[in-house]
Amino acid sequence: MSMHAPIAHSLRDVWTAKAEGRPMVMLTAYDAGFAQLAVAAGVDMLLVGDSLGMVVQGARDTLSVSMADMRYHTELVRRGAPTALVMADMPFLSDATVESARLHAGGLMQAGADIVKIEGGAAKAEIVSALTESGIPVCAHIGLLPQRVRQLGGYRVQGRSEDDAARILADAHALADAGAAMLLIECVPSALAERITRQVRVPVIGIGAGQGVDGQVLVMHDVLGMNPHPPRFVRDFLRGRGAVVDAFSAYVDAVRTRQFPAEHESYA
Repeated sequence: MSMHAPIAHSLRDVWTAKAEGRPMVMLTAYDAGFAQLAVAAGVDMLLVGDSLGMVVQGARDTLSVSMADMRYHTELVRRGAPTALVMADMPFLSDATVESARLHAGGLMQAGADIVKIEGGAAKAEIVSALTESGIPVCAHIGLLPQRVRQLGGYRVQGRSEDDAARILADAHALADAGAAMLLIECVPSALAERITRQVRVPVIGIGAGQGVDGQVLVMHDVLGMNPHPPRFVRDFLRGRGAVVDAFSAYVDAVRTRQFPAEHESYA
């Protein structure tokens, strides 16, 4: 079992952890049982991700996930982890307008989320500001955007060119200035992720973005070695261990001690 207890039970705790340089641990969860195990292992934040479309429902990407799906799974995770910090994804096109975003984000908060996650760059700043003013905390997801994977032609690293990196950096500043409580940055070179983390005042969680961020997130099924074609930035933490909770604990320990991700598990 992990030697660590969760260090974040609220957004204030997340901000404090950033200020003190303590790495935070996030893991996706989709039901009560796995949520309970994750918290017992010391995971700080649970993400009810629209990744459930692929890992739970068997879809090819996240686009088919509905708001009803997200509310249902958020309710399950909240039951299993009543005191945890729970983030829920806004599904595809649910935040197309300010009015739609308020309606759907409010529904996720009523289902048990503490914060909602929106994919998109500076164009989403108005929506982030409107939700924040309505009392709904927002995590802005930048870099690789899974909801645009068909437009991108696949899961491709973002921010490799100078212009693309400058755009992502500008996105980070615009969204933080709009009131985003957190940023999540996916699949970008580690130097870019570290630069963003240094420059913005809000906590930055990374996935496939190297060590220089404030915390890490992985999909639960990747942590448990259930992906037959895993991305290069994941690690099978269940291998050599006999129980799911031990795998979660190993993940927590590796993030806390900055042993994960290793250099080969991110994009230089």
